[in-house]
Amino acid sequence: MNDNIITVKNLVKKFGHFVANDHLNFEVRKSEIFGFLGANGAGKTTAIRILCGLSYPTSGEVKVGGFDIYNQRNQIKRNIGYMSQKFSLYDDLTVYENIRFYAGIYGLGRKEITTKAAMLIKRLDLEVARDKLIRDIPQGWKQKLAFSVAIIHDPKIVFLDEPTGGVDPITRRQFWNLIYEAARDGITVFVTTHYMDEAEYCDRVTIMVDGKIAALDTPSALKKTYDAANMNDVFLKLARAKPVA
Repeated sequence: MNDNIITVKNLVKKFGHFVANDHLNFEVRKSEIFGFLGANGAGKTTAIRILCGLSYPTSGEVKVGGFDIYNQRNQIKRNIGYMSQKFSLYDDLTVYENIRFYAGIYGLGRKEITTKAAMLIKRLDLEVARDKLIRDIPQGWKQKLAFSVAIIHDPKIVFLDEPTGGVDPITRRQFWNLIYEAARDGITVFVTTHYMDEAEYCDRVTIMVDGKIAALDTPSALKKTYDAANMNDVFLKLARAKPVA
């Protein structure tokens, strides 16, 4: 039985002569928290846009949720959630209006939207902010709301592109608690980040360097392989192209 929900073989993405993704090969398992790490400009966002069906590869084979990236993009989009660093919430809509809007985009019916919106607001302790404009609520609340909206339709996979950028460490840790909950509920989490400490929270991580996969394994295995005290040290050794100890 194949437990892989994402399969990538020899993925190449070029922009003119620039190679953003250079023959990427990896698989993501069902219900896994899979970290896609690397410095800004390493090729993470380019890859995630392809996996979400927003961009075509130059070459290679890619399947997401069992669907082919070349000719089944609509099926992929119906089975995934997506959250970017900017959270994608509308500042001039209220908390409740944002929930209803995105639930509708994801295809939920009116009755289901009403039920899920009420449950979501209660679970996030946002009752006092229900009718406040997004621009008027704290950044941490926006972040948790954006993530919850991205999975309101119970997708197979949620893609998180630099979701913790620009927030404080405490809020980042609280956000990861939401990620753990989603994984326990059976949602596969694919997260890109340049915060190396967040690698410790993932089941497995891929480290990108200059458009290539420099390493892929569990955090503990990578630290052992590279004789490193933490994931930041692993990344520095890879980025500097130091040989394996």
